[in-house]
This record gives sequence, C-alpha cells and structure tokens, in this order.
Amino acid sequence: MKHFEISVLDLAPVKQGKSIHDTFQDSLSLANHTENLHYKRFWLAEHHNMESIASSATTVLIGFIANGTKTIRVGSGGIMLPNHSSLIIAEQFGTLESLFPGRIDLGLGRAPGTDGLTAQALGRNPAIINQQFPRQILELQTYFSKENSDALVRAIPGEGLDIPLYILGSSTDSAWLAAELGLPYAFAGHFAPEQMEMAFKIYREHFQPSAQLDKPYVMACVNGVAAETSEEAHKISTTLFQAFINIIRNDRKPFAPPVDDMDDIWSPMEKSMVLQKLKYTLIGNQAEIEEKLKDFQEKFNIDELIINSHIYDHHKRLRSYEIFREAVNSLSKA
Repeated sequence: MKHFEISVLDLAPVKQGKSIHDTFQDSLSLANHTENLHYKRFWLAEHHNMESIASSATTVLIGFIANGTKTIRVGSGGIMLPNHSSLIIAEQFGTLESLFPGRIDLGLGRAPGTDGLTAQALGRNPAIINQQFPRQILELQTYFSKENSDALVRAIPGEGLDIPLYILGSSTDSAWLAAELGLPYAFAGHFAPEQMEMAFKIYREHFQPSAQLDKPYVMACVNGVAAETSEEAHKISTTLFQAFINIIRNDRKPFAPPVDDMDDIWSPMEKSMVLQKLKYTLIGNQAEIEEKLKDFQEKFNIDELIINSHIYDHHKRLRSYEIFREAVNSLSKA
C-alpha cells in the first residue's frame, strides 16, 4: 500500500450553545494539536450565509491560524475564486506568504460556497463561471510570477513568491482543468463522493507536467469520526448526520450535540440521501479506522487524505485526530 500524507479540513463549525469566538479558539486549538501530531496541512474553506460555518472571511482566518502555529502548512480548501478579484486574492495570499514564508497554500474552487441568492450578493455571474475560473487561475499565476514585474498591474505583495496552487473539485469538471494546468487536485469526497473515482481517473490519465508539479498529486477529503470504541464513534457521528439532514432541509442552524437514535430525526428517504453523501465517511475505533483507511487507499491510491471532522465535543474531536494519526502510523509500519 502506498504511503499517504494526512491533513485537516476545518470548516470552523459553530456549535449550538457556543459563540463564534469559541469556534475560532477551537480551530486554533485543533491546528496546534494536529501540528504536534505532524499533520501536513490545515485548510479552511470559504462558505457564506451559514449559521453553522464561520469561515466566510477565509483569508483572515488563515492568518489567525498561521500566526498561532509554527510549522504546519495553512491555507484554503478553498477560496471560491469567482467570488473575488484575482488581484485581491493574489495580494492577500502574497501578504500571508510574506508573513509566514513557506507555509501558505492556495486551494481554489469555482462553486459559490453558498445558496443562489447569496451567490448573487457576492456578485457572481453564473453564465461565465466556466470561462472565468480557468482565466482567473492563469491571472493568479501571472501575478505571482517574477516576469510580471514590468506589467502595469502588479500584485504587491505576491509578485515573485512561491505560493502553491491546488485545484478543488466536487465533479469531473475540475479534474480536467487540474490535469491541463498540471496542478495538484483535491476532491470533495466529504460531501460529493459520487464522481470521485471518475475524477481521479480523468486527472491521472490527462495530467500534463507543469513548473509546479511533474506528476499527478491526488488528494481526497473525507469525513472522519474516530473514538476509543466503535459504539462511541457511531454515537458522536450523529452530529455529522444531523448536519447533513439540515442541508437537505435547507436549515443552516449551528451543529447539534449527538443523539441516541437518528431514526427519531430522519425519515427513511433522508437517511438514504445522507448515507449516500457520506459514502466514504470513516467511522470507528482505531482498528476499524485502520481497516477502512487500508480499503480506501487500495481503491483510490491517493497521495494525501484530508480529514474533516464534525464532532460536537472539542476534546473528542482532538482525540479523533489522534486516533487517525495512530491508525496511519500503524499502517505505515505494516
């Protein structure tokens, strides 16, 4: 089995009974914890108009996390690029890279990260997104290049800095783009697992080497909930299940504590929908996590696994990431 790195996706989850200030402190605590566990990177994702997710000002939050850590890479998973001017993002991430040299990642997506009405408020034009997104990536590469120093429009800070770009996707569209541009590719298997296998196949088969990358680099994001016992892991995973029920019901309220029986909450149709969306979610004790990681890696042969963990109790969330690290270490020795 090929060795793979592990990393963190943090959506800055807001929990019932907690403040957004609490959320940010928990995110910093998680970043420090996973840094000590030698996770590779800590990514934050842009979302808008959701009571349950507080990472809307993603660049600001990246700065907060990077300032409170020392070695772990920190970045976006991702910035929804069509929501922004390419120049502004180049300047913002140029500033971050100048403050925290060699530690900043710029992951890029094309989705709005919100609902249609909020997407309009962000100034998006859905008619041109498929043309705008690739053009903006090329603009970023230009702004970051040393060769842009003679241009009339320059990114200061940003110009001449080595800020790695990553393409994010939840369908096959971005797989083609990541392959064409020769950039690392991260798939959102934590909420859209249906096309992950096909997306990786397209990316690998059509990859063209670039100045940043000479061969495909495949990253998969999944939900992970680990605990000392299988029973505890399945109990605390009900927070994740409730979050997906809320998405189905268009209810963006903060994350709820675990429940004893999900059948009191979801209908049979909702249950089927949630379990399909959580197809590759890894839930269990360490032995079960090891077996599921092994099966997942044998199927997808990834370079990096990014773990998103919706666990209500912060200390149990920290412990979950410990168990995942222990499981990966155990597999590496096998």
